[in-house]
Amino acid sequence: MSIRYAHTNIIAQDWRGLMAFYESVFDCVFVPPQRLQSGQWLDDATGVKDAALEGVHLRLPGHGKNGPTLEIYSYKNMEEKPIALANRKGYGHLAFEVDDVTSCLEKVIDAGGREIGKVTKKEVPGAGIITVVYAADPEDNIIELQSWD
Repeated sequence: MSIRYAHTNIIAQDWRGLMAFYESVFDCVFVPPQRLQSGQWLDDATGVKDAALEGVHLRLPGHGKNGPTLEIYSYKNMEEKPIALANRKGYGHLAFEVDDVTSCLEKVIDAGGREIGKVTKKEVPGAGIITVVYAADPEDNIIELQSWD
């Protein structure tokens, strides 16, 4: 059996706006085609009655042409989500390794995101020194920005 990581999905209120954020801040690249999907097959696969979605895949930075993607979709009908917290059960965050955590955090904020924590440095024995901060994208999905010395 062969296994390969494929993508991470974000359900967005505004998939076009969130796509623009990840393209401009993290150099993610659109992978055609744009998706517009619905039908019984999608209802069956997702367990969502009358499922209908639209969105895109964005190739994550630092990987070749077959690298993993960030899948950003909006459903025709969506449920609300609670405020993002780093310690909420379930998937916690996306992490990006960047050259300069502070500069990248400024880009996140300038593009409509927000700072959650403070930029912090810590020596991790056996691994090096990490500079790290948690932030959120414009739809309040948590992002970790990290740099290792």
